[in-house]
Amino acid sequence: MMIELLIALCLLGAFAVFVLPDEYAPKAAFGISLVPLALSLYMYLTFDGTGNALLGGDIAFESQYQWLTLGSYEVSWFMGLDGISMPLVVLATLLTTLAILASWTPINMRQSQFYGLMLFMEASLVGVFGALDFLIWFVFWEAVLVPMYFLIGIWGGARRKYAAIKFFVYTNIASIVMFVGFFGLVFGLGDSISSLALPEIAQALRTDGALGSLGAFGADRLALLAFVAMFIGFAVKVPIVPFHTWLPDAHVEAPTPASVMLAGVLLKMGTYALLRFNFTMLPSIARDLAVPIAVLGVVSILYGAMLALAQSDLKRIVAYSSVSSMGYVTLGLVAYTMYGTGGATFQMVSHGLISGLLFACVGVIYNTTHTRMVGDMSGLADKMPVTAGAFVAGAFAYMGLPLMAGFAAEFFVFVGSFDAHFAYSALLTALAMFGIVIVAGYLLWSMQRTLFGPFRSETDYEVTTASLHDVVPLLVLIVFIIALGTFPYDLAFERVLDATEPILETTAASFGGGL
Repeated sequence: MMIELLIALCLLGAFAVFVLPDEYAPKAAFGISLVPLALSLYMYLTFDGTGNALLGGDIAFESQYQWLTLGSYEVSWFMGLDGISMPLVVLATLLTTLAILASWTPINMRQSQFYGLMLFMEASLVGVFGALDFLIWFVFWEAVLVPMYFLIGIWGGARRKYAAIKFFVYTNIASIVMFVGFFGLVFGLGDSISSLALPEIAQALRTDGALGSLGAFGADRLALLAFVAMFIGFAVKVPIVPFHTWLPDAHVEAPTPASVMLAGVLLKMGTYALLRFNFTMLPSIARDLAVPIAVLGVVSILYGAMLALAQSDLKRIVAYSSVSSMGYVTLGLVAYTMYGTGGATFQMVSHGLISGLLFACVGVIYNTTHTRMVGDMSGLADKMPVTAGAFVAGAFAYMGLPLMAGFAAEFFVFVGSFDAHFAYSALLTALAMFGIVIVAGYLLWSMQRTLFGPFRSETDYEVTTASLHDVVPLLVLIVFIIALGTFPYDLAFERVLDATEPILETTAASFGGGL
């Protein structure tokens, strides 16, 4: 019942904050958010899952209760965590707490509603990573969209309504496409399944002959179409080029705390779903489409980095860099190797921490200078040394500096994808590695222009030292980034492998013994 307790604490906290007067909401929300954070850390430290939640083994904190019947399918409240989902739950609770603390300065209207939505979104995110029944999972998946839509649309920038509607339309249509693809598989399985439990569906899809024809589509074509539909649905959320166009507008118009959550956790919903659905349930289709998927990953890496290089808005630079970084996750997933799949999962957590740090830094800089334009700033390191140091730390983590989380994640992905069994894997990996050079280019350029040199600000506002509650989230994130980069295997990778190795083992078996 630990996952249920975690979700309940977030929901009750959201309701309590929502009814409080505005002046009490910030500190109350922060205090409440510490409880699910402490509980998730306790769950991680006592975590004893040794398998994959969809493919067997020991699922941690498992609970299952019959809920209702839809036609011939049973729907149950089915929850559980493994080495893939557990780190993402901790990431969600950690970033929620830090984002709430970082909201104290920029959010000064309708605070009760803002912090209530933040806690509601935290509950939904825990549900996405913990649910093992499709209907329950889909409810949480859609529930995440609602608070983010209002966070952008109410507390965002000048074009907030446009950005919020674009975000909602893109992601909602993507959900429908994914939904159609998934239920194509469910109806194709027919009597082979009796519920919408994801483990049962995953096992059935790995049974020869279980997937039958559906209408005019034979089993093979049905599996292919379902894979493509689900891939497109999840690719929008990641986002993978060319489904990325909603992301820069959402990031630029969103308030800083929402950007932290969007880049840090919400994008991971897409890669998490790709791993759970496409690459776990339909490995043969994933292997057949490995080359085009890997090409999309490499294009995302290079194109996202080039777009970031062309920007002059700090927030837009970090937004496009997220497109690039999530390309590494895609490349690692499609490799189907121990380091590839494990590294992709590690990269989800690493990118969540690093992108959260950089967006938080941009927020602090904007709060004190009232501009995000690189050309309007110079020499901020003299006025904001702690923020400048945090920005430099986040930039070097993004570039893959050793002993930081970004280095470990990208190293695992490169080793895994270089050793992958699809055609041109070495060439595609080499091209992906070139993305690091471009990342270094735009981050060094933006740091040199904004932080160093003689002080200059084109705005009429006085640049002041950031408040303590602004810099504490930055320092906490740096500690996690260094800890994860210094002890990657002990802190995360070992647990991740327990859940990703069953994917590789069963996939290898289905291909006749080797990948």
